[in-house]
Amino acid sequence: MESEAPAPTLLLLCGKSNEEKDVARILKENNTLQLHKNGEQVEVVLHSQVETLNDEFRVEEYFYSLSTRRFGRLLIYSPKLSSTHDVISQNNSDLPVGSVCVADVQLKGRGRTSNVWQSPKGCLVFSFLIQMEDGRMVPHLQYVVCLAMTEAIKAICPHLDVRIKWPNDLYLGGLKVGGILSTSVYRSKKFYISAGVGLNVGNEKPTTCLNAVLKRVDPLSRELKREEIIAAFFKKFESFYDVFLEQGFQALEELYYRTWLHSRQRVIVQERSDDDQDQFVENVVTIQGLTSSGYLLAITDDGQMCELHPDGNSFDFFKGLIKRKMS
Repeated sequence: MESEAPAPTLLLLCGKSNEEKDVARILKENNTLQLHKNGEQVEVVLHSQVETLNDEFRVEEYFYSLSTRRFGRLLIYSPKLSSTHDVISQNNSDLPVGSVCVADVQLKGRGRTSNVWQSPKGCLVFSFLIQMEDGRMVPHLQYVVCLAMTEAIKAICPHLDVRIKWPNDLYLGGLKVGGILSTSVYRSKKFYISAGVGLNVGNEKPTTCLNAVLKRVDPLSRELKREEIIAAFFKKFESFYDVFLEQGFQALEELYYRTWLHSRQRVIVQERSDDDQDQFVENVVTIQGLTSSGYLLAITDDGQMCELHPDGNSFDFFKGLIKRKMS
């Protein structure tokens, strides 16, 4: 007896204004959105054509809160899918810049290297599309995304002091509550960047979540909603992104350093031995900031400036840092 084919993944197309709604209609009519690399079948539906849908993610509430010119205005929503990142990255040629994919449950989200990031209900999971021409700026983009999220949360709820752990994790009270992943492809003289965000809003597992911490620090507070957080994020990101393009990351560095966890942090790094290049010796250095290439800038106890790179093997970026001398 043959097993039944899995149900197609539902992709609900939604637009804030008539312009985005027209784009959504064209995408559906042309059967544009696909997930061929995943082997998934998709069912694309216009939000305006759905009479009843028990949206976990409240689309209308999101659009009501959204006040951007470009980002987040075309929404692809799915109650459950393998990866929001795949929806954006596999369709980046056909989607307008700023398009966002949101899922209630993500089954095969991507983390750093080959890590799989599962996202249960209550987690805000989304990916969105950016285009850039200057490849030198691409490594810093993930820092702009991180900063926009921390500042968005602060704007909604000053009680929550979410901080950045380099390069792309979000921490609250010593526990990880979120992460950022950005990947890019270069085509037709442009970088197509898929920026993905996962943030524990209402799901206390596997670590903790914003609402659980908020309840402890302010028992009378109302719960945060995913819709208001992502709308606030895009408002902050659009503002920071404009500054980033015009002035570079240097214009955002002061605010970034006030938000990250590493100013003047002492860390152990590895350096190849002068006597045997196959051997490493360990030294202690003090983090100063970021280099122009997006890695950590540190200073040794004898005043030598160096750039710190992860070794690529450890889940924790601060284990196995490799020191490289600055030229």
